[in-house]
Amino acid sequence: MSSPDPATPALDLAARYQRGDFLFTTAQRALLAQGTLRTVTDTDPRQLAAAIPGVLASTGAPLAVGVLPFDTGPDTKVPGHLVVPRTVHRSEGAPLLTREVLPAPVGVRAVPSPAQHMASVQAAVHALGERDLRKAVLARALDLEFASPVPAERVVRNLAVGNPRHFTYAAELPGGRTLVGATPELLLRRTGRTVFSSPHAGSMPRSADPATDRANGEALRTSRKDQLEHAVVIDYLVEALRPFCRTLEVPAEPELVTTPAIWHLRTPITGELADPDVTALDLAAALHPTPAICGTPTEGARELVQELEPFDRDYYAGAVGWVDAAGDGEWAVAIRCAEIASTSMRLYAGGGIVAASEPQVELDETTAKFRTLLAAMGLEDSV
Repeated sequence: MSSPDPATPALDLAARYQRGDFLFTTAQRALLAQGTLRTVTDTDPRQLAAAIPGVLASTGAPLAVGVLPFDTGPDTKVPGHLVVPRTVHRSEGAPLLTREVLPAPVGVRAVPSPAQHMASVQAAVHALGERDLRKAVLARALDLEFASPVPAERVVRNLAVGNPRHFTYAAELPGGRTLVGATPELLLRRTGRTVFSSPHAGSMPRSADPATDRANGEALRTSRKDQLEHAVVIDYLVEALRPFCRTLEVPAEPELVTTPAIWHLRTPITGELADPDVTALDLAAALHPTPAICGTPTEGARELVQELEPFDRDYYAGAVGWVDAAGDGEWAVAIRCAEIASTSMRLYAGGGIVAASEPQVELDETTAKFRTLLAAMGLEDSV
């Protein structure tokens, strides 16, 4: 059922991925799950987490894989969707793939338009004060239409090649859609009693000019607005983890990290679980959604997001990952992603809005974030 093969380079599993599989990979390791023994869904992520140990015990399967939606509130109609696979392959190693050519889209539509997104940012800034909110995260989308079915396998492999330090993932969704992406953000990893989270909040575009790029990084490091946005996320995660952990280690200052397109602020958080029976999925259910992808306070921010965004997020800005029979697992934040459905693809990008946010700056940030997927698909010049 599980076939670890340390001699197989991690991204070779990405080469074996076919639409319908589940893939979760970094440059150091990869997990490929194929087939379905059981599908488990629930709109309450805590109930979903509680059901999985029994399902794994009854099937004898080593783990479950899948996704949580963005909205996990009491009124959501979008379920968490987990699969107990028939076979599981794991590997370690360095990337070996090369980027593949993908077809150009025949149509592109921004949802909302750039001008409408900036208007929504301005509306969100006003609403923060009126509703006593500290932060809200607003996203926009790009809808791409193609002349033939989108080759999800090639998109996933290109994402793995172009973003080797990210968590590249592919997961099947209800209704025949596929969620693919390359996210820099780990929601949490549980290994035994050790819990690790790597929240990102605060962003600045990269530049091809080295001097400008360094200046952008330094501007992010010293930005009061971005430091505040980051602190909101760290405060939330620390308070959410505290009931589960006997110890927590939290650095006093965030660190600067980069992706090919974006500078980020990141604070690694490490904890020791008080109760060894708390699983990685239990923790994901408790932590998600964080202020990094929703805002704070959570309920008020979620309501504002749903008012201002002209689409339902479904599984964008959800959580994607796996949990095994021992309770260990990894869950990443489902950003820098796209939903693929036959001949169409919807790309998402968002940014945190605080009182000091400026609409043009926020629009530029989402544009930079779209580059992760566009670059992987070789579509920078055609979109």
